[in-house]
Amino acid sequence: MENKKQSHVQFIPVFHKSFLLPRYWGIWLGIVVLSIFTLIPVCFRDPILGTLGRITGRLAIGARRRALINLLYCLPEKSESEREKIVDSMFSTMSQAMAMMAELALRPNAAKSRIHWHRRHIIDDLRQTGKNVILLVPHSWAVDLPAMLLAAEGQRIAAMFHHQSNVVIDYIWNLVRCRCGARMHARNDGIRPFINSIRQGYWGYYLPDQDHGEAKSEFVDFFATYKATLPIVGRMMKVCHATVVPLFPVYDSKTHSLDIYLRAPLIKDFLVIDNIEQARRLNEEVEVLVRPNPEQYTWILKLLKTRKPGDQEPYERPDLYPKK
Repeated sequence: MENKKQSHVQFIPVFHKSFLLPRYWGIWLGIVVLSIFTLIPVCFRDPILGTLGRITGRLAIGARRRALINLLYCLPEKSESEREKIVDSMFSTMSQAMAMMAELALRPNAAKSRIHWHRRHIIDDLRQTGKNVILLVPHSWAVDLPAMLLAAEGQRIAAMFHHQSNVVIDYIWNLVRCRCGARMHARNDGIRPFINSIRQGYWGYYLPDQDHGEAKSEFVDFFATYKATLPIVGRMMKVCHATVVPLFPVYDSKTHSLDIYLRAPLIKDFLVIDNIEQARRLNEEVEVLVRPNPEQYTWILKLLKTRKPGDQEPYERPDLYPKK
């Protein structure tokens, strides 16, 4: 049974009695524990969650292997030990960012003093002009937090998402997003509902770095390798009459705060450059945002799954980080 209700406008998560079956009790227990963690002072919470995250990362063999392979391809200049440290820090950040997400959902005012926007004037100026906006946000563990914060301020936000394989996690995650005021669009419904929301005045929240396969993508440089990249932002700018602003959230475990970095809006030549150049420029934005804080990026994704003819998919290579 699907834990969703579809309309022509947006996705609405719906609770089903089957979510209470014993096979989901572990998930519910984890949610309760995470909720309790939001009551613990963050100076004590973050070290505990960081340790738990690193332990999880050591046990999640498949996810860790994907992350190490991605880093080997993308950041080969890093030593093996440096890549291992990045992955450990990534899993620590995962648990800490998830706790802040729960904190914002349950105690929205508790974290206000720990939120720091950089170059906030960029979006404030756009809001005053009333222009349509698309926020270009690479995958990070804190990716949902800026959208939640803007929605809490009254800004209408529309985002696209992939359903989680676990229906209870999918329900809870999207329930939190919707309760914060975001309009959610499932990717399997296509991009048209998302575009319609932007044209209605919602700010689009677009993640540009997913692998959508070869059919509509371009193979362009991505860090030290290449990636199948969807050159769609220029078309969205045109049909939505929108300004595109790159954004990247960084959770700082030392200061227990969230830093949200904004870059200058993409210039209008995106409307006329060819698909290859557009795809490369998108990847450049991702690289500039991610390089200073690589541990924030979700390296566990199959970012490099689609390869050029004749190239083997990295995750299928038995010679790379063979399972012990």
